[in-house]
Amino acid sequence: MSHRLLPTGIQHFRTIREGNFYYVDKTDFIHQLVSEGRYYFLSRPRRFGKSLLVDTIKSLFECHESLFRGLAIYEHWDWSMPFPVVRLSFDGTYNTPGEIEEDVLAQLESVEQNYGLDKPETIGSGQVRLRILLERLHQATGQRVVVLVDEYDKPILDVLDKPDLAKANRDHLRGLYGVIKGSAEHVRFVLVTGISMFSKVSLFSGLNNLSDISLDPRYASICGYTDNDIDTVFAPELRELDRDDIGRWYNGYNWRGEDGVYNPFAILHLFRNREFQPYWFESSLPTFLFEVLVTRNINPMTLEKRVANMALVSKFDIANVSVDALMFQAGYVTIVDEQRRGNRTLFTLSYPNLEVQLSVNQSLLEYVTDRGHEAEVYAEQLVGLLAKNRFEEFGKQLQAYLSGIPHQWYDVSEIERFEAHYASMLYLAFRAIEVNLVVEDPSSHGRADMVVFHAGQVFVLEFKVAQGENDVEIVMKNATTQIQERGYADKYYNRKEPIHLISLVFGRKKRNLLGIRTVAA
Repeated sequence: MSHRLLPTGIQHFRTIREGNFYYVDKTDFIHQLVSEGRYYFLSRPRRFGKSLLVDTIKSLFECHESLFRGLAIYEHWDWSMPFPVVRLSFDGTYNTPGEIEEDVLAQLESVEQNYGLDKPETIGSGQVRLRILLERLHQATGQRVVVLVDEYDKPILDVLDKPDLAKANRDHLRGLYGVIKGSAEHVRFVLVTGISMFSKVSLFSGLNNLSDISLDPRYASICGYTDNDIDTVFAPELRELDRDDIGRWYNGYNWRGEDGVYNPFAILHLFRNREFQPYWFESSLPTFLFEVLVTRNINPMTLEKRVANMALVSKFDIANVSVDALMFQAGYVTIVDEQRRGNRTLFTLSYPNLEVQLSVNQSLLEYVTDRGHEAEVYAEQLVGLLAKNRFEEFGKQLQAYLSGIPHQWYDVSEIERFEAHYASMLYLAFRAIEVNLVVEDPSSHGRADMVVFHAGQVFVLEFKVAQGENDVEIVMKNATTQIQERGYADKYYNRKEPIHLISLVFGRKKRNLLGIRTVAA
């Protein structure tokens, strides 16, 4: 067989199966869905294969037998009984009132034409036309209808900056989904997919019998690729690529499954370009996310390890966008640990992989400093000076870097939050260029603010805030004493690397670095 092609950007099942493209078989999951229920909802981040999954299900119910030969479901399907399919894909633009209604009517008319149905004498609203269409298809074919809704939430997410329009679009969709439930006698199977998990109360009150499989461990890899898929299906593409780096860069998404999952968009671009780059992240920069983080004064250091319960990660509301829900559902953090506390499940959320970790911190750094890639140059210079132990110059460079941070990021009153602010700004700079570090590093007597591992050395950093320049020496002495007496560096002696204890004192009024002192451990 000739070398297979990479299905980069292809979302049509027939094209992949007839065109000698690689295909990762997901039909065992589909068979399980169809066998166990009728109404499903699935949330996954953008470019994760949801549209291909929907198209595969459409082809299956339409009984395109030849496309499924050799796949897991082939021997378990009745190919003599096709079902009518209504597929709605909200992939347009919905920035003005009425656009969503026009789009729905156009899509329903296309379905009518495909099945040879005459246009209704009275067009009516999209909701009325959908209800009539489901009944007509059932009558015309003798089979109940399969309803597939792809990108159900795009008409809302696109206009989150226009709350009134977002609510109007939400209400329109809610009525549409209510029609599906109200037409149960005409419906065989329903799958709704999207990025966000809007609560049933706000959006799916009319279709509240949806079974949400987004965090069902059995379907954790229904979209995306597993390590086994990479090593078997894509084995020919692994040549001359470091296998560990592939996993470090692109693996790690988790929806409570045993295995991590790769984003298809990123991994296919890697195989095509043969170069490690943030392909998925750069396909759509999350400016809205950055606005939320800045507006709510979210410390960037907390994005690595956030603890949230099921409600926080699985609910999305227009009026109150949860940072945890936004980050998790959009794919910028994932589940890295799960613990049961009584009748509650707590999830620890963190970056899924190096692509997302680097990209979020680089982009957020550029956003808050408004310096573009110049901010990363500052970061490279800072770590370069650390590596050479030129600490006085490091302090001057840090002053220059901090001078570009917008004023609103300083609108905090507590000294502890001031300290955390400065630590977070240095954290952003280091994380943006893949420096290995730990924040709030625990010891037997306390926590070090930050420990940086770089150039075969260990740097233990303590951040303090002084009321004025006259207080610098006292605060500096206290900081240095604290690092030494609490043994922040003790755990790293066995690394047999040079250890530097660094005290950094910032001014509450000056809002910048006032002094730096370094002693060897």
